[in-house]
Amino acid sequence: MATTTAKPRAKTSRAGKAARAALAGPVTAVLNTASGSVGAGAAAQMKAIFEAAGLGHARIVEAGPDDIEAAVADAVASAGVIIVLGGDGTIRTAAGSCGRCRKLIIPLPGGTMNMLPHALYGAHPWARILADTLAAPTVRTVSGGRIGGQTFYCAAILGAPSLWADAREAVRHGHLIEAVKRSAVALEHSGEPLSYALGEGPRGEAQAVAVICPLVSSALSSDTPALEAAALDPVTAAGVFSLAYHAVFDDWRNDPSVRLARVRRIDLAAPGRIPAILDGEKAHLGRRGRVAFMPRAFRALVPAGAAA
Repeated sequence: MATTTAKPRAKTSRAGKAARAALAGPVTAVLNTASGSVGAGAAAQMKAIFEAAGLGHARIVEAGPDDIEAAVADAVASAGVIIVLGGDGTIRTAAGSCGRCRKLIIPLPGGTMNMLPHALYGAHPWARILADTLAAPTVRTVSGGRIGGQTFYCAAILGAPSLWADAREAVRHGHLIEAVKRSAVALEHSGEPLSYALGEGPRGEAQAVAVICPLVSSALSSDTPALEAAALDPVTAAGVFSLAYHAVFDDWRNDPSVRLARVRRIDLAAPGRIPAILDGEKAHLGRRGRVAFMPRAFRALVPAGAAA
């Protein structure tokens, strides 16, 4: 009589065991009801996903614009796993709080750009990301950057060109008069140079400095202990067109107006306050600033297949 041998079960990694242990404890989900992709039925849909995953104990909190920061702070203080469904600003704030308090986070895309969730999970609907993560969770450590007490995990654009984001947002929302005003401000400041020192390497002046984190850089592996810094100096309209062309059709790193370095710090100075975009959100900085690499910015729960 033939005998059959049972297939051995796949071993759960240490990170996977830590993820499941954390999910067995207090779990709180915070939904930003003002975010564009958070519909009226989001809470009910999330509850169903929790119950299907055996997490009926998870708490769901819905919060509006005036209450979202307090709701996130309460979740970080009371739970071991925090799930946040919201826009880029809410996600970045929550990830920073979780990093400081050594809590785990599942950042779900509920806004417009969704830079961090897309970088971690791909461009999928939040419900699929949550279900896949709870089905086979593991812990992933994410690095990032810090400047002026603010953190970012994907990319930062520092300098006058970031002012054009205001005009773009005004156009997107149909505020054409406001877009004209903001375009005028961007033009007025477009000639202001930004002094930079890329670690111990290149230094000089540029129109902008872009800082790209290992999470999204095509030139760095996810565990590279450094940031990719690019000083952008397209001094003419032709230079701007050239850089845009390379960004779309070629490798922009080969553009002669770009100076590159892998660094753990970047020092910046400007005649006025440095305009900035951090992970898709406008930020306010002083006249001087230092970007510092954060090797362990926060820890996220991700599906086991997406951990690398």
